[in-house]
Amino acid sequence: MSQAKDTLLRLFALLRLIPTAPQGIATPTLLDKLRDRGFSVTLRSIQRDLNRLSIPFSLMCDDSEMPFRWSFTRNAPLQLQDMDAPTALALYLSENHLNALLPQTVMDQLGPQFRRARNYLQGASTNGLADWARRVRAIPNGKTLIPAAVTPEVWAIVSSALLERRQLQVSYQSRSKNAMKQFHLHPVGLVSRHAMSYLIATVGDYRDLRQFALHRIQQIVALDEPAKMHCVFDVDDYIASGAFNLRQADTQVELVADVHPQIATLLRETPLSLDQALTDLPSQDWKRLRAKVPLDGETLWWIFGLNDNIRVYAPQAWVDEIRERLRSMQAFYQEACSA
Repeated sequence: MSQAKDTLLRLFALLRLIPTAPQGIATPTLLDKLRDRGFSVTLRSIQRDLNRLSIPFSLMCDDSEMPFRWSFTRNAPLQLQDMDAPTALALYLSENHLNALLPQTVMDQLGPQFRRARNYLQGASTNGLADWARRVRAIPNGKTLIPAAVTPEVWAIVSSALLERRQLQVSYQSRSKNAMKQFHLHPVGLVSRHAMSYLIATVGDYRDLRQFALHRIQQIVALDEPAKMHCVFDVDDYIASGAFNLRQADTQVELVADVHPQIATLLRETPLSLDQALTDLPSQDWKRLRAKVPLDGETLWWIFGLNDNIRVYAPQAWVDEIRERLRSMQAFYQEACSA
């Protein structure tokens, strides 16, 4: 390898080792890391390199203590440092979780970062965080569905139109009517929920907000015209309004139910609400549950998931729906058995 090429590679490796302020790295540490990477270098040559690179690359030196510590300034025009251990660990542990939330096209774009994180942790055998990554996992609660497939073209055009505030013309597969429809959309937001991603938009000259699942968009064109902005739209307020929760009422209700001891233990550890109460029942080990909850579909689905481990007394709307659902299921399975 020529001397000029070797010097260039050494300088590039040196810059990749320097963190951004307020973090810093000492010159002896830089020496050890460069030698580990196969570079024949002295402490004096590193000091000369750092002084020479400080101005064009916005490096700063903390000389308040020995040995001196170097870092990139916060507004450095170019940052080449290696991935640090906390960032690598966060990416490594979040990959499986994000895989169930984001479209595959987005995961493909993040792929190089995930690979860098894995490579960093695999190569850092003496790093405590690398050992953490081999010992810690996060698993979802409940059944995780495979994310709906969104084409790269749809994702790219939707995200660009949202950022650039441009109108969209789409051919959309309606789930309710099983028909293809044409829509002229004004995008205002994007929400990933469970295994699907939704574009929030107004249609044509209407002002009401609607949700469009990205995987049902069959054809899409970004128009040059600017989108009409929804003056009161805030994505957090929109979600809080119950737009994704099949809310049956805008007010909260008191859930009153008897729950199995194991469910009571779970709810003590992970309450339904801040004002939840669990009290003893006479002559039995079940508990009486009281909690203020939203009158929405998700809470009702949670109740159905407990099966015979819960008996609901209020609200009356849920009691009636549970009874009706049980009658319907019983009739359904009786018909299936007699067929």
